[in-house]
Amino acid sequence: MVRGCTNIATAFFVLALVACSGNVSALSIEHSRGNTFSRRQFAKQLPTASSAIAILVGAASTPATADAATPSAAAASPIAGRFESDILTSPPITAGTRYTGHENLYFPSWMEGEWDATQTLVSTKAPLGLKFVGGPNGSLEIAQKTMDEQSKRLNEPVNLKLRFLGTKFGVVEDRAFNLKSRLNNFAGKSVVASVDYADVRESNRASILAAGGTEADPLTTTLVYFKGPAVQKTFVISHGQDPLESEDWAGYELDRSIFALTNQSTAPPVTTDTEALYSFKRAGNDRVEGRLRLAGYLNPQADSLYFDAKNRAVSLNDYTLSLKRSTAE
Repeated sequence: MVRGCTNIATAFFVLALVACSGNVSALSIEHSRGNTFSRRQFAKQLPTASSAIAILVGAASTPATADAATPSAAAASPIAGRFESDILTSPPITAGTRYTGHENLYFPSWMEGEWDATQTLVSTKAPLGLKFVGGPNGSLEIAQKTMDEQSKRLNEPVNLKLRFLGTKFGVVEDRAFNLKSRLNNFAGKSVVASVDYADVRESNRASILAAGGTEADPLTTTLVYFKGPAVQKTFVISHGQDPLESEDWAGYELDRSIFALTNQSTAPPVTTDTEALYSFKRAGNDRVEGRLRLAGYLNPQADSLYFDAKNRAVSLNDYTLSLKRSTAE
């Protein structure tokens, strides 16, 4: 999706690979006090790439200093209304409830094409408190270092290209293109070797072709192979949207990402859940303005504070988005 990275864990993990230059031994290091850090804890100490591509700062008692710009339609949509609260509950899972084989988040027709985008982090919060963003064991030291680094990214614009494709079923994100663009631009260098699609029941090539689609139609599940020894699998577990006819549109997608090393390491995979909320306003044929909110949730398989969080977002990261149609189309 159109986001900084997919979430905070994505950016840290990518930058860990960049910093280590493929040296996996660096992903398990000794803390100065003699404690061994896990791969996920180590990643959370690294500077973020500014979004998820990444993300965070400020506990509930210390909100961020800037507020995201508010498109005029924000109050008109229940989805857009989720930008206005710091207490968000994870949306219900929709994966497995529809069996067309070509499920996707569909965007308005005016989003089709290639865009020159500018994405700027304007607010970052930990609404449930600092310990909830401190890794699997809720380390306050890791959380504080994470937030200190992320605060340096506030109001720092990142330029990238994004692409949305018209299909028989509607306009969808070119996930392979956009993922590579986001990850590389937020990292500030080329970190992605390739992005492939993977078949799942809700979105698979055979069903798309049988329904009249094409080989070029994007699927919803992706596999990102990094230039370091790691792979990231991301699949959609919930999505929803406003009516497509409006000039003001909002939608959301809840993604589950699994990060794993691809060498001989026995470190377990890292699983994260991130909701991407979009609010877009058409500002002419060649311009779109809007905002993006990334809400991070804990995962029962990885986080000791999962039940304490009560299915609520533990991190909120707000961005402004400005898209201008690319003249190179």
